[in-house]
Amino acid sequence: MKRREFLKTTAAFGLFLPGISGLARGDASPNERVNVALIGIGGQGGHQVGGLGSQNVVALCDVDDARAGGVYGKFPNAKKYYDYRKMFDEMSNQFDAVAVSTPDHSHFHPSWIGMQLNKHLYLEKPMAHCVKECRILTELAREKKLATQLGMQRHAMPSMRRTIEAVQCGAIGDIVEVYSRIGGDRGMPQPLDFSKPKPETLDWEVWIGPAKFRPYTSGLCPYNWRFWWDYGTGETGNWCCHILEIPFWALNLTYPEKVSAVGPEVDPERTSKGMDVVFDFPAVGDRKALKLYWSHGGFNREIKKHLERFGDRKIKMGNTFFVGTKGVISCDFGWHEVHLYDEKAEYQAPAETIPPSPGFHREWLNAIKGGEPATCNFDFSGKIAEAGLLGNAAYRVGAVEGIRWNWQEIKSPDCAAIDEFNYPNYRKGWEIG
Repeated sequence: MKRREFLKTTAAFGLFLPGISGLARGDASPNERVNVALIGIGGQGGHQVGGLGSQNVVALCDVDDARAGGVYGKFPNAKKYYDYRKMFDEMSNQFDAVAVSTPDHSHFHPSWIGMQLNKHLYLEKPMAHCVKECRILTELAREKKLATQLGMQRHAMPSMRRTIEAVQCGAIGDIVEVYSRIGGDRGMPQPLDFSKPKPETLDWEVWIGPAKFRPYTSGLCPYNWRFWWDYGTGETGNWCCHILEIPFWALNLTYPEKVSAVGPEVDPERTSKGMDVVFDFPAVGDRKALKLYWSHGGFNREIKKHLERFGDRKIKMGNTFFVGTKGVISCDFGWHEVHLYDEKAEYQAPAETIPPSPGFHREWLNAIKGGEPATCNFDFSGKIAEAGLLGNAAYRVGAVEGIRWNWQEIKSPDCAAIDEFNYPNYRKGWEIG
């Protein structure tokens, strides 16, 4: 996109950035450090500080000096910003890549601007705040041929590779169901208290960004935004990309054709303390149609019938449970167990065929320099983020009986009301058309 065209587009999106100069181009030499800007460095962004600190960090952006102060000292030559829009305006010709580690509601805008400016992107999970935003970012990265990586760091663990190999080797036969969960009951926080003054170090207007405006409250910032729908995506958004990637990776899942969800009574403002979502995936090639159960809380009760099949045989339970025609695989990030229905049968672990990761951030840096795409590039991770956010939307719209899902159009022919939760609604000045 030419500079003039980009400026016209950002103006239409309510994001006119005056004075943006020419686009930076990365040096493909593996011996060169990447010029990088970091957005959001006081919380989760600390992981990016550690993973990318060896590169040439030229710009740092955070809305709160107090939380970000320690990082500023590590990069004394980097220019400091509160507002990423100003950073892109003034320095877009001085860096090649950007890492975004902001709250969920403000993932999309800096990522979209950065990629429009041909910046390679590292983005924290769950990618964005709704399904449509995820799709836009995924397609833009593909169109621009940019190196991307979603913050699903556990993907780099050797144990994860061994689990995937165990599922794919066929030892438990055809997979017919998968159960995934995140435990706990976080959600439904206390009503917001607006009585405390805003810290002088915090730029609240930039923190709110495109979301619904509320006065400053410590009930949202720095952390509990996660459990308010206007800013966060609850425990499902927090964990779906980490946990659902296990079945998505092992089974090469793409998009469901049907989704249903149940849980406590829906609160219009706060995320729930639990929910159960069921995704129906169609048969593709040699893979049979299957159901993927996602639960915030304990495993879906449907899992009980599979455990009963093993009688007194003990099965260690983790965050994921594969059900096959010949047995089951129970696993978590750091381990897996294979249990066959035939007690006389012996399981032989397959050869280790999935190569080790050079390091999760290193994958992205190598991709920037012309290497293989990072393992959690948006073509892989975008579908997983969409699934989690679709589950949230199905719960909020009350899709207890299940609704068909047209992933191409991001619509349900059975439930037009779900659009409210799958498409963004930005406040004035932050619209995207």
